[in-house]
Amino acid sequence: MIQRIQSIWFFLGALTLVLMLFLPIATKDVAGTESAVYTTGLYQTLTIKAGISLKTQSFLPLIITNIAVAFICLMNIFNYKKRSFQKRIAIISIILIGGFAFWCSIYAKKLPGGIEGASFGVGAYLPALAILFVVLGIFGINKDERLIRSAERLR
Repeated sequence: MIQRIQSIWFFLGALTLVLMLFLPIATKDVAGTESAVYTTGLYQTLTIKAGISLKTQSFLPLIITNIAVAFICLMNIFNYKKRSFQKRIAIISIILIGGFAFWCSIYAKKLPGGIEGASFGVGAYLPALAILFVVLGIFGINKDERLIRSAERLR
């Protein structure tokens, strides 16, 4: 049944990972040029010339990883018939999201002048939120398993 609570948690986890495509991980202002790191690439905005934004570097492997991890979280919703498999995929998702967050921090160091003095955007905290949602999904799976075990005892 797709309408279980863990399906909502897995969907919210996938949604937060998709939001990472549109929200900045870190921003830094250096000599009138604001640089921002997204999972899609490094963008520089010249504040002198009416805010023209230029994509200076593309992070294609990071984009693919972001979409793949979000897809795994989303597809885990449809494994509701196999709870143990769904739980294993959720644990693998947590590991992948952690690795993805570490990889994002490595790409954040590509800001001009390094990461010192940069302000972290909402995108830097979204992987932790996605992990929280997946953990809550695991709790929902465990709750379903306990309910089924108690129903089997009544037979």
